[in-house]
Amino acid sequence: MGRGKFKGKPTGQRQFSTPEDILAGTSRRPRTFKREQAEHVEEVSEDEAAGEESGEESGEELEEKSERRKGTQGLIEINNPNLVKAKNLKAKDVDFGKTTELSRREREELEKQRAHERYMQLQEQGKTEKARLDLERLALIRQQRAEAAKKREEEKAAKEQKKAEARK
Repeated sequence: MGRGKFKGKPTGQRQFSTPEDILAGTSRRPRTFKREQAEHVEEVSEDEAAGEESGEESGEELEEKSERRKGTQGLIEINNPNLVKAKNLKAKDVDFGKTTELSRREREELEKQRAHERYMQLQEQGKTEKARLDLERLALIRQQRAEAAKKREEEKAAKEQKKAEARK
């Protein structure tokens, strides 16, 4: 039968096993899956048997075995001196008196904030060069405004005097 213009995906359509196929054992599931599952069960049982034979192992050895099985860690051995393994601390082992050191960036950020606060404090007190210049500029502006107001008063008084003379 023709499919039309477009083909399906190259993997084909999904095929699901019916309950009858599963019971009959004619499921279309890959046979390798059962093998892999059986191998995994055998590995787990071998590890348990080895653990019972050797007696009690220390917690570190058990952790190392569990770490080896995770992902590719068991396949590739890494000799990295900078690699720090995470230590799980219990609540009773935590030392609250110990202070942590700040990183360089954190220290620099704190110093920067403190310097800015000091500068702003001096700025408010008028002790910095910028504050002194601002205060001088402000005094000059106040003086100019006072002179302009005085001049306006004089002009207003002169106008009123002219009006009074014109009425006479």
